[in-house]
Amino acid sequence: MRDFHRNLLSSEVREFDQEVARLFEDLDRTRVSGRPPRGHCNPALDVVLTDAAVEVILDLPGVVAERLRIVLKQGVLLVVGEKPSPYPDERIDGTFHVVERGFGFFARAVRLDGAFDGCRARATLRGGELRVTVPRIVERRGQDIIVPVASE
Repeated sequence: MRDFHRNLLSSEVREFDQEVARLFEDLDRTRVSGRPPRGHCNPALDVVLTDAAVEVILDLPGVVAERLRIVLKQGVLLVVGEKPSPYPDERIDGTFHVVERGFGFFARAVRLDGAFDGCRARATLRGGELRVTVPRIVERRGQDIIVPVASE
């Protein structure tokens, strides 16, 4: 039984990796400049749970909507994109002392627990902040459902 679960998990991880790779390839096909990215980054994110929805908020200054892909699959919200370099073509005279701002491709995943309506999910990108809202579905399991009886 343990091997079954290990193989199932391994299969899910492989499938997830393939999905991320496919999304990166899709982004690469839409690249405006032919230059390869110079790095990878890990943008900060917050996850807010309310009674009505889950909201995932990412800091993405400089990112345009065309460079984002958002997928909901098997209870996982996946946000893939590319953050442009703050130094696109200019040469820096000097040596960097501290580098904290990331750029390049990124992929962030959030597992959603509970029942959600992915068909009504919405995303907005405003002022360098991406907000993805996925409405909750009211759980009906375990609730009594009254079935009316008609007499003939």
